[in-house]
Amino acid sequence: MKSTLLALTFALMSLVASATTITVEHPMGTTTLETKPERVIVLGMDTLDVLDSLNIEPVGVVKAPMPQYLNKYQDDKYPAVGSLFEPDFETIFTLKPDLIIASNRSSESYEELSKIAPTVVFMADSKNYWPTTQTAWRMMGEIFERQDHIEKLIAHKQKQIDSIQQFTADHSTKVMLVMTNGGKLATFGANSRYSAIYDLFGFSETVSNSADKNHGDLISYEYIAKANPENLLILDRDQAIGRDSGEAFQKLNNSLINKTTAAKNDDIYYLNPQAWYISASGIKATQFMIDDMQKVVQ
Repeated sequence: MKSTLLALTFALMSLVASATTITVEHPMGTTTLETKPERVIVLGMDTLDVLDSLNIEPVGVVKAPMPQYLNKYQDDKYPAVGSLFEPDFETIFTLKPDLIIASNRSSESYEELSKIAPTVVFMADSKNYWPTTQTAWRMMGEIFERQDHIEKLIAHKQKQIDSIQQFTADHSTKVMLVMTNGGKLATFGANSRYSAIYDLFGFSETVSNSADKNHGDLISYEYIAKANPENLLILDRDQAIGRDSGEAFQKLNNSLINKTTAAKNDDIYYLNPQAWYISASGIKATQFMIDDMQKVVQ
């Protein structure tokens, strides 16, 4: 009996000793918490992507719109904790989390969430995508004591990004990004939420566009034909948010688009919509984005 009690005492002492209290910085301030939390609530697809890549199981997730590559979290064993914009505070409270990870769309709820459990905000700046994404990943690495793994991931992505940058610098590759959304078309330039295409990967704009509109500048098929892009990048927002896909491909297969240099040279590229629109700054999402850009320069 004494030996059993002694073993239990040492086990408890070991657990206490291994618990490290840290203070991390994030876009909404600082949060003090213990490392390697076990009961984690995830409110964004970017963060869910990161935890999935690190093989860390959350106890509650947002269920929609969920990228297909994360569909295993639709399983009932992962309780739904609200939407991307509106957390379900009651459910989150009942799950007794050790940590809540909010994202850009749920960041306005940071103060209320912090009353339930330690809360951090995982949020990259679309205007400074790669540096702020690395910062967000490193925060996750610190929290879950996976720093070395995160640094290896960053180095691997950086090598691929450098290769694309070298190509675009040598060839001055021009692109036009077009989003399809409910039958409407919009374009995004170097100042937009998709500035990474230009300032990170090094592509040039087919048509200079300094506008910074969340859903881009509305355009027409005639506009695309007149711009005559060398490379046309298509982002299907309907598919990104779980609506029926395929409309973008069908509608862009028309006489005006088919006259462009991009169409003639088979240089129309359909981007991974969920990675770019829903889970951007996730580890797997960033790889999908890199893969999309690599296709353009191959």
